[in-house]
Amino acid sequence: MTSRGPKPVELNLKKGERAQLESWTRRGKTAQALALRSRIVLLCAAGQNNTQVASRLGVSVPTVRKWRGRFACERLEGLLDEPRPGKPRTVSDERVEEIIIKALESAPPDGGTHWSTRQMAQVAGVSQSTVSRVWRAFGLQPHRVEHWKLSKDPLFVEKVRDIVGLYLDPPERALVLCVDEKSQIQALDRSAPILPLLPGTPERRSHDYKRNGTSSLFAALDAASGKVIGSLHSRHRAIEFKKFLQAIDREVPAELEVHLILDNYSTHKTPAIRRWLTAHPRFHLHFTPTGASWLNLVERWFAELTARKLRRGVHRSVRELNKDIRSWIEQWNENPKPYVWTKTADQILEALAAYCQRISDSGH
Repeated sequence: MTSRGPKPVELNLKKGERAQLESWTRRGKTAQALALRSRIVLLCAAGQNNTQVASRLGVSVPTVRKWRGRFACERLEGLLDEPRPGKPRTVSDERVEEIIIKALESAPPDGGTHWSTRQMAQVAGVSQSTVSRVWRAFGLQPHRVEHWKLSKDPLFVEKVRDIVGLYLDPPERALVLCVDEKSQIQALDRSAPILPLLPGTPERRSHDYKRNGTSSLFAALDAASGKVIGSLHSRHRAIEFKKFLQAIDREVPAELEVHLILDNYSTHKTPAIRRWLTAHPRFHLHFTPTGASWLNLVERWFAELTARKLRRGVHRSVRELNKDIRSWIEQWNENPKPYVWTKTADQILEALAAYCQRISDSGH
């Protein structure tokens, strides 16, 4: 079928132009516009008309016509982006590099722990907004800090593989429980009444408070269902931990094995606890590496409890606090939400190795 409209400009590539165009088609992600234009020209030079090129590359016919004509008039230079309108750039690459290096490798002149945009602007001789743009472009956030700890446990790898294996491939006819204590939960009462939430005004509370005692929560999170077995005590000694193990023993059907994931707290390893475990051989303990509590899913549930119930709660006595916590556990178990572990042990270890390599290479 003969195409309508004027006959497209015939393109004949000169020596070296084909090699350059083919090189541009292999450009990385940041130059995809130039790669597309090069593909258009190569197909046009191969004798295809505008409609055929547009159909093959998934672009419009006017787009093909535009870059065919631009190349015919200006050759390779015509495929490059023209200068954009607006104010010319005033901050050089050297100044940008200076701002980045100072943020990464030096301390601010006032002896503080981290730079602010105002301090950097004064030292670098640029505007505060320029510093903000540079930091955003390179993902620098001197005002933020995150906490982390690398475990020095000599059995770190073995313990990671053991615990992650329980999450991803739990044993048959067994229950995997994530166990820990949340100790010293304070029953706090504000010194003045809390002012309620209003349109345009958040809830308000006094900054000071009255302490009314503490409680300790022992919790076991079922990794499969998300249900929680909880027990509250005034202290968190081996005696209380043994009582909690007895509570778990009563709750879990007798025909199931019980695998407990827990930390290396001394109350978990006393002679009395070892004797109890010997008398109850269906219980198997799996200890997390030292300093790696993030492997224990019950810590995520504790965070939920703190954010949703404890942090903004008001309790005039330990009894009120315990009642609130028991009520929270009951409501949680009515519609439990399991935390699904997705990372394999190999993925975790590879990520840690890559991060250690990264911080080692940085010189810090």
